[in-house]
Amino acid sequence: MASNTFGQKTFNPAPPAKGSFPLDHEGECKRFMLRYMICLRENNNQNNKCREVSKDYLDCRMQKQLMVKEDWAKLGFGDLVGSVATIKVNELVDQLKINNFEVQTIVTKSAQHFLKTDRIDCKVWSDEDEWDVWKDRAPLDANSLAKIAQGICDNLLTCTVRAWDLAKPLLFCPAMNTHMWNHPLTAEHINKLKAFGYIEIPCISKTLICGDSGAGAMAEIKTIVNQVVNLSKGKV
Repeated sequence: MASNTFGQKTFNPAPPAKGSFPLDHEGECKRFMLRYMICLRENNNQNNKCREVSKDYLDCRMQKQLMVKEDWAKLGFGDLVGSVATIKVNELVDQLKINNFEVQTIVTKSAQHFLKTDRIDCKVWSDEDEWDVWKDRAPLDANSLAKIAQGICDNLLTCTVRAWDLAKPLLFCPAMNTHMWNHPLTAEHINKLKAFGYIEIPCISKTLICGDSGAGAMAEIKTIVNQVVNLSKGKV
């Protein structure tokens, strides 16, 4: 049986309008939504006790273009603003595990201000722990980048990199403010790391959480995961 569609108008979907909240048909943020619902249930629907979880959910929706990006202060989260790149650690860990990688994460004291380690689905090491072999850590901010380039060993992360077996690949994902990225020291430090044999996954240009537009955002999770997968298969 044939269907006659002559004369019908083509439907062109439009991006969500400001103030709208379209359904997540692909389930891209389902994990964050479920965490938020569980938190509400465990806290008798007291939303003030689930603000950080709800912020993660909204951040996912904004990153996936399921809602218009808004300033966190306007959404009532001005006191919880942190590094968007650091928040992406959860998603990066999940995607690497889906690809059958064993993942461990090292967090610096600064990262702990923005990252809830009990919500990361892997072993998390900090300066308070005895360090062991590790797999992936993101992002590499300007401070840690400078320390590693100069060989400074003042926390678990920098000590691990300094003791790294150079026969094994080490990938790094820079992420910082646009003006910090454009500073000549950044290029100098990155070139030094690449001279060691480390592999850079370049940052991208976008509107950053600080409001600046330009280079400095951490590479997309898909890009990082693809690089790791290709490297494991000897394609890089």
